[in-house]
Amino acid sequence: MKVLYVASECAPFIKTGGLADVIGAVPKALAGLGVEARVMLPAYPALAGIAAKGKVVWEAEALLGGPAKLRACTAEGIELMLLEAPHLFDRAGGIYLDATGQDWIDNAQRFGALSQVAARVAMEGATGWKPDLVHAHDWQAGLVPAYLRQWGAEVPSVLTIHNIAFQGLFDPTLMAPLNLSPALYTSEGMEYFWRFGFLKAGIAYSNKITTVSPTYARELMLPEFGMGLEGMLRARAGDLSGILNGIDLDIWNPETDPALVEPYTVRKLKAKTANRTEVMSRFGLTPTDDAPLFCVISRLTTQKGLDLLLEALPVLVGRGARLAVLGSGDKALEAGFVAAAHRYNGTVGVIIGYDEPLSHLMQGGSDAILIPSRFEPCGLTQLYGLRYGTLPVVARTGGLADTVIDANEAALAADCATGVQFAPVTTAALEQAIARTCDLFAQPKVWAGMMRRAMKHPVGWDTSALAYRDIYADLLEQD
Repeated sequence: MKVLYVASECAPFIKTGGLADVIGAVPKALAGLGVEARVMLPAYPALAGIAAKGKVVWEAEALLGGPAKLRACTAEGIELMLLEAPHLFDRAGGIYLDATGQDWIDNAQRFGALSQVAARVAMEGATGWKPDLVHAHDWQAGLVPAYLRQWGAEVPSVLTIHNIAFQGLFDPTLMAPLNLSPALYTSEGMEYFWRFGFLKAGIAYSNKITTVSPTYARELMLPEFGMGLEGMLRARAGDLSGILNGIDLDIWNPETDPALVEPYTVRKLKAKTANRTEVMSRFGLTPTDDAPLFCVISRLTTQKGLDLLLEALPVLVGRGARLAVLGSGDKALEAGFVAAAHRYNGTVGVIIGYDEPLSHLMQGGSDAILIPSRFEPCGLTQLYGLRYGTLPVVARTGGLADTVIDANEAALAADCATGVQFAPVTTAALEQAIARTCDLFAQPKVWAGMMRRAMKHPVGWDTSALAYRDIYADLLEQD
């Protein structure tokens, strides 16, 4: 079975969020199940060295304003197809945003080109390789199913929604330059309030739709989560599945992680203490053994509920706990956490930005990780926390609800609790969750038991890769 993955990022090559981690991990997991997956990505400058070693398997003299080549290569155990289109992708700045923090003005053309080439490869193949099926990810690849439908292709397609808040909405006058038929611009197709949507196109024209957790799949059909697409998703409920994300167990492994001061296992939890000490030091925190060290590793946005955490800080500080924050995002939230670090010097530490090795150290050295998201399709940081025995304190939404077992009385009695959940997503509920976590930490045997259960909780890709394989097999059987 041959599957073409189409996405805008893939770890470890280019990453802005959890999408990259998923695209970097799933093809490896599928390989053991008889699925040959190749990942098509833009050849951004960060991938130029890898692309240069690849073999040209497709080319065009003109692709939305300039020449293009598709190069096939292998790197980090992943089969890649890199789209070289210098006029679209060879530029300084972010992969979605320019130096001023605004969307690239030609994002429709950039990712429309990616979708066009993917659809062509799906239909015609590329120098000896032709996929049986295409799997498009998020809005950046959402036009792949639309092109396949428009061109009358019989190749089945799957769309995965990683976060419905990002839909790729553009002026309909851009449809003609993108070679999209006006017949697709309908309320049942890609029209979205007088614009056209890449993600809506994918939902409308893909054969199957998946998202990244069972709870999020249900939430997407509700007005408060569906972002205007809930009606279409309800209409396609029979084609919608929620499949939990997993993590790469080799990269995220406290026994072998090179970012840790001292590795540890579920049987050697005391070794985690050295990492705790290092995190305290890196964030300028006054050491304490009497209360938990919380961490936040996140984009600093209201979606992540971090405005609520700012409001709840007096409770956290009042319980003698410590907080280490690593992230960037909304400037007001960045300023709020920096101010909190000054106000609560020695108790709250903040580093604005992102540092991959430091994020590993924080998972290895913190006692608990705070994730008070207003909505969270799946989330990966809570999975890293489980793997490292850093207990997640999470809002009861999306994949957070599906992956963390709340330490209520029944779960504690049954020895199955792995963290703390709270609802509704309010400051008061978050304050209660922080207080509950501090109470649990004050019971060493209870806390150690939760850590061990968390570290044994399955967070890899085995089950989810099987679910994807089964969806592909069903589609090809129908086809």
